[in-house]
Amino acid sequence: MNVEWRCPLRSWLLAGAVALASCAPEQDAASGSATNEARPARAPAETTADKGVSPDSQTAAEIAPLTAEGWGPLHVGMMLVEIMAAAGPDSDPDAVGGPEPESCDIFHPARAPEGLRVMVEDGRLTRVSLSNPTEVKTDRGFGPGDTAAAIKAAYGEDVAASPHEYEAAPAEYLTVWTTGAGDEPYIRSPEARGIRYEIDQSGTVATIHAGGPSIQYVEGCL
Repeated sequence: MNVEWRCPLRSWLLAGAVALASCAPEQDAASGSATNEARPARAPAETTADKGVSPDSQTAAEIAPLTAEGWGPLHVGMMLVEIMAAAGPDSDPDAVGGPEPESCDIFHPARAPEGLRVMVEDGRLTRVSLSNPTEVKTDRGFGPGDTAAAIKAAYGEDVAASPHEYEAAPAEYLTVWTTGAGDEPYIRSPEARGIRYEIDQSGTVATIHAGGPSIQYVEGCL
């Protein structure tokens, strides 16, 4: 008898096809390409160093505010070596910061924001000052160029106005003491802390000083 084995042969062929299919790489539904093929590695994310931007760079919104105690890593009472460790040495060592730098000096630390200067008396920081151009603001949001009217409105009775030493009104000094101040016209307590806004004849802030009694100096170290 001549018997044809058609059904078993078809079953074997079908089983073989299934086995081959299970070994084949998966196909991407959209492109039809094999998903287990080696793909090129992603390029590493571009860093600030790749862009030529210093990691220490900050946007205006990130810059620490000036307070009666100082600015960022610089606070009243720090020794000169601590100032340099925190913000760098004098960015212009040939400049004259005071008539007797050993007893009183004013300079811009190399890593501090533009327009920020420190006063160092007898080796310790006593004052931090701002002048244009600068992105630093006080803790109340004021900087050089803001109006005297806005400052008076913000501080209310806490701000004391006094005549400018060398310029006619509306030039004046607007001083806010936060700690250690008394009723005397000139504050001498080393514990006193405050902020002074120096207003020019345009009625706007020319310079801001923050720190101890030295914020009252009208001629730099004098």
